[in-house]
Amino acid sequence: MARTTPESGDGVRRRPKDRKAQIARASAEAFSTLGYHGVSMDAIAARVGISAAALYRHYSGKYELFRDAVLSLGQQLVDATAFAEDASGDPRVLLERIASAVSETALNNRESGGLYRWEARYLRGDDQATLNAQIRTVHRRVQQPLCRMRPELDSRERWTLSTAMISVLGSIVDHRAKLPGGQIRALLAELILTLVPAEFPAVSDEPEPLPPTTLGHRSKYEALLIESMKLFNQKGYRDTSMEDIAAAVGMPASGIYRYFSGKSDILAGGFRRDADRWSAEMSAILDQASDREEALTRLIDGHVARAFGQPEMDYVYYTERLNMSAGDQQILRNLQRSTVETWGDLVAGLRPEWTVGQARFAVYAALAVVVDLGRLVHYRNSPYTRDLVSGLMDLTLLGRYRLRTVLPAK
Repeated sequence: MARTTPESGDGVRRRPKDRKAQIARASAEAFSTLGYHGVSMDAIAARVGISAAALYRHYSGKYELFRDAVLSLGQQLVDATAFAEDASGDPRVLLERIASAVSETALNNRESGGLYRWEARYLRGDDQATLNAQIRTVHRRVQQPLCRMRPELDSRERWTLSTAMISVLGSIVDHRAKLPGGQIRALLAELILTLVPAEFPAVSDEPEPLPPTTLGHRSKYEALLIESMKLFNQKGYRDTSMEDIAAAVGMPASGIYRYFSGKSDILAGGFRRDADRWSAEMSAILDQASDREEALTRLIDGHVARAFGQPEMDYVYYTERLNMSAGDQQILRNLQRSTVETWGDLVAGLRPEWTVGQARFAVYAALAVVVDLGRLVHYRNSPYTRDLVSGLMDLTLLGRYRLRTVLPAK
């Protein structure tokens, strides 16, 4: 006998027509929130309100769900910007339209956008190639009006600017600050246009030599934190064993447990230690600066130097933070929020046309530019990359390059 429900007019229970769409959204949000390894088919089924057996009627396994979720997000960006293929007219207007389309897509997928930004590394073979093709398509569409406004740019410079622009637009999935949607879209479009005239430094792009290793002079605790973060960056958290960490420090694996309860504790400890040091450095900068602009630009330079000097910290934070306990994740989010609030207050004082809320959104965007450009250039620590990235942060936060003291001619 057919089962009945109060909602079914003819007494027959029917499967919702959008069931697959519900599954896709639930799985994308689950993978974004918990990470690829933290999600099970049972957990996704529970989010949708069906049994795991019913879920398997739509998908053969977790990877297929994951692949479809990531590639669906990429395809949404491709579809949202399709109008740019044959567009003509004012390139500035076209760039604004593209920015609006991308930011609208990001807002619609804010709960799952982290999946595309940070978990997509788990795609395999042809699936990774498909995502790469989607991303290249969006970049090419951003570069179309950019080429018309900046015809002198070479290929590397165009990719640098389109990466910075897409980073600004995508930054809203990395945080949960709130503003009305219209304000968010308008602000992000403003930031994109501000980046158009970005200058490229005329300095050496040769990476600076690495400092000599002084592992023997560090405490075991310090060495464990430093070497584990490097390994998490190189191999990934899941593929780094306690034996790997112990070997890098020159101690037996059992010795690690004198300092840490486990690998997750090491991960959280590394982030807390870095946050404490950066907090102390920011306090010193704020105490010594003579005005808001000096304080902000010194914070920018300090952040860029830290990001390129210790490239593992920011990247590992965004890619591996889901491997920490919920409590440790919340502590680190609170620390990041405190940093953004400090920067945002400075920016709001320098940009009276912005509210404090808008200023904080701009800070998140500027911080995302550092991470994504760092990934683009493989964190090459050179005067060129540091000057380039700090200049893009200037434009994002100040709307211009910083004021520089002109020394009198001798």
